[in-house]
Amino acid sequence: MAKIKKSDESTIEGNAEKVEAPEAVEQPEAVESPESKSVKAVARLEEEGDIAADYLEALLDIADLDGDIDIDVENDRASLAIVGGKLRHLVGADGEVLDAIQELTRLAVQTSTGDRSRLMLDIDNFRGNKRIELKKLAQEMAEEAKSSGKSIKLAPMNAFERKIIHDTIQELGLTSESDGEDPNRFVTIYSA
Repeated sequence: MAKIKKSDESTIEGNAEKVEAPEAVEQPEAVESPESKSVKAVARLEEEGDIAADYLEALLDIADLDGDIDIDVENDRASLAIVGGKLRHLVGADGEVLDAIQELTRLAVQTSTGDRSRLMLDIDNFRGNKRIELKKLAQEMAEEAKSSGKSIKLAPMNAFERKIIHDTIQELGLTSESDGEDPNRFVTIYSA
């Protein structure tokens, strides 16, 4: 049986005779191009998506549920969607079951890769529909802030919902901030 040992003076033992590794020659550190970093980042996110999809597929099998899993890379994060079948109960009344499944999926990816995951999961287009509603709310509240000249505080929201509000407000040329502590964290929209 071969034994491989790695160190400064590597040796390989087995049925063959002992061989010493040549001395290491110091190489200049290669500079990685932005394109190369981007390709590596996308590949890492695609790997996250594959790991997450395997986890979710096993979860659906255990629960004996039908559904197709779509994998994408969106906004510098892996994005997965479970579509088809009767899945509404996996969302919950206000997305709380979806949030829990998303967190479990992130933990499965972290266990496999060793890195924290920021993947997003959508089931039965819940987040897609919520995004449309929140953009509309942000636009209405931005108009109100502009016309009244006063800041507007919105109801408490989770991180996903607050991000949509912040992104929409920024697109409209206004500013916003998150205030408070979870689970009562909310967005304040400023008029100027």
